Amino acid sequence: MLDGAELKAVDAWFRAANYLTVGQIYLQANPLLREPLRPEHIKPRLLGHWGTSPGINLVYAHLNRLIRERDLDAILLVGPGHGGPAVIANVWLEGTWSEIYPEVGQDAEGMRRLFRQFSTPHGVPSHVSPPVPGSIHEGGELGYVLSHAHGAAFDNPDLLVAAIVGDGEAETGPLAGSWKANSFVNPGRDGAVLPILHLNGYKIANPTVLGRKSDEEIGELFRGHGYEPHFVIGNEVARVHAAFAEALAVCHDRIVSNRKAKWRPRWPMIVLRTPKGWTGPDEVDGVQVLGTFRAHQVPLAGVRENPEHLRMLEQWMRTYRPEELFDERGAPREELRARAPSGARRMSANPHVNGGHLLEPLDLPDYAQHAVPVKSPGTERRESTRQLGKLLRDVFARTAGTRNFRLFCPDELTSNRLDAVFEVENRVFAERLEPGDDHLSPDGRVIEVLSEHDCEGFLEGYLLTGRHGMFCTYEAFAMIVASMATQHAKWLEMCRKLPWRAPIASLNVLLTSTCWRNDHNGFSHQGPGFIDTIISKQGNVARVYLPPDANCLLSVSDHCLRSRNYVNLIVIDKQPQLQWLDLAAAREHCARGASVWEWASNGAGDPDIVLACAGDVPTLETVAAASFLRKNAPGLAVRVVNVVDLFAIASPQEHPHGMPADRFAQLFTTGTDVVFAFHGYANVVHALLHGRPDAGRFHVRGYAEEGTTTTPFDMVVLNGISRHHIAMAALRRARRPPPEADRLIDECERMLGKHEEYIRRELQDLPEIRDWTFS
Repeated sequence: MLDGAELKAVDAWFRAANYLTVGQIYLQANPLLREPLRPEHIKPRLLGHWGTSPGINLVYAHLNRLIRERDLDAILLVGPGHGGPAVIANVWLEGTWSEIYPEVGQDAEGMRRLFRQFSTPHGVPSHVSPPVPGSIHEGGELGYVLSHAHGAAFDNPDLLVAAIVGDGEAETGPLAGSWKANSFVNPGRDGAVLPILHLNGYKIANPTVLGRKSDEEIGELFRGHGYEPHFVIGNEVARVHAAFAEALAVCHDRIVSNRKAKWRPRWPMIVLRTPKGWTGPDEVDGVQVLGTFRAHQVPLAGVRENPEHLRMLEQWMRTYRPEELFDERGAPREELRARAPSGARRMSANPHVNGGHLLEPLDLPDYAQHAVPVKSPGTERRESTRQLGKLLRDVFARTAGTRNFRLFCPDELTSNRLDAVFEVENRVFAERLEPGDDHLSPDGRVIEVLSEHDCEGFLEGYLLTGRHGMFCTYEAFAMIVASMATQHAKWLEMCRKLPWRAPIASLNVLLTSTCWRNDHNGFSHQGPGFIDTIISKQGNVARVYLPPDANCLLSVSDHCLRSRNYVNLIVIDKQPQLQWLDLAAAREHCARGASVWEWASNGAGDPDIVLACAGDVPTLETVAAASFLRKNAPGLAVRVVNVVDLFAIASPQEHPHGMPADRFAQLFTTGTDVVFAFHGYANVVHALLHGRPDAGRFHVRGYAEEGTTTTPFDMVVLNGISRHHIAMAALRRARRPPPEADRLIDECERMLGKHEEYIRRELQDLPEIRDWTFS
């Protein structure tokens, strides 16, 4: 229990944080109310979220007390990130804000600048964001706080990660699915996550579902999830302080005792019920505000125009007694500053929340030992991702001591041919094991959970706290986390402008089971749209690679695992596929991003037609089309260009990987038509080519939303990207059409008819398609 002095001290921090929160939302001058408020002291636009902020301030104050008393290594993730002014207030009180931004000092002028910069042009965003020290979780897009928190806790045995879950956020699918994260926590090896479910009852305009449920129902729900809920309920500040302090101490005691458990123990959590907009205005213009949705954002909206609202704002702010909290210079009083932990124990200065400072280079093996020998292009089939699995196996072996690498996948690692990792590592699982379970252990570092949201969130939290990893999933279902990847890319974009944010390991996403080879699963599993998501991001963070074979995959993966501050997307199928390049050629090709494949081309000098390709299946069909044309129209000069780094075709003004104009012309000429076979949607290539001279000569064929359960070759036929379609397009668009053009086009049409007749009868592709090799 809190004694009188401790209660007074923690309440002083709570009041100071609330005061600073309100000031950020409303004031641009007169920060300490040393004169009566006037309209010109008020910002012209009032932006921010008050309703959730008092709960955040309460939690922050009490966590600081626990950290000081028990010398804890702890960080706080705020799910309701729209409570940005609350987090900023606490960071300023701790002194970290002024250390990083010296122009915003701990004095009256610094407070004025703190208030003025919040939610104003060229200032600080309204949500918790990269400029806020101590943050690794934006929270503007709700639902990810628990997955980020657990990602931060994995392999960090001494770290306590407190995670505030808003009751509006708790309604989202990703958050609802992340309560099961405790099934993947090893109590002795990992840190601990303490969820704090804040039930203030309302969202923007409606009650929350959990806010209207009884304590009994809430308790049953979370006990079923494996938690031990501790309830803190009230609106009387002193009583809530006392109850929260007691609950926090009990929860930490339980966490300490849990470390001795081998399997999943019952983890503690806190359910905090306080009113929306707690300590703020009760009624405004005769309408109830406190404890309702009306307190969500700006409870007094007409302060500049309405003298009564102005009077109420000043009265509200004075209830926090700022003269007791800040000295004559406007600095927090000494007794208040003493409530903050010191140095790196401050949650806003903890090294884990600027994880790049903790990042160690990943101990990578020489991938050459896993290269596929290629004596002649296109003559031998291999499962390319199986070679990557061997590389990742070695990464796990080499990081057994540092434990700074993890692999995240929704139950598909073996399906995606990466199961070599199980020669040295297990899947982590803290629930009971049964006979017949395969490579399950509470000590594993592979996480397989059938939730793309959890996998992506775990990886993001892991990376942001200074480690390395990869997320592997089926291509079509990467779209489930398209918005999450977008938010992470935005985070990285902002961090690049903040010199104090150290670079972190890149977010590496491997997409397998692609649209072209999900012929067995059907239309629902056929969708390459995640590429569209990534190419729309800024060029300083986005990378997309389409390796055509195993050796290119190894080269690209090695590069991505070494990189920093990118979102790297790698797309390649898992099925057996022809291998094109030996190791030396693959390395050179990947370094260039795109190159002419002379061995697949026909004729020297300027080509009559350029056949370009990006992606494993489009590469197969393009090389097969070029082979057909060489044999049947030997006088037609055909150039084959393969693109492995998709951004290589972009303008260098749009992306740093974009090749200069002279090299672009060397590959694609300046006037010859290009038939471009692409893995994804054709509009992606057209968008990347924007700004290139005569971009209209590029005729892109890609996935056109045609699919079903069918044969592999029928997939490319349905979408008009088969070797026959490519050959016909080449013959029609060639600079000098060969005399055999009409006959060969008829031959291609005949082969397409033969294909359809054969698969209907035999239920598989033609032998000359199934068994085709390059010669």
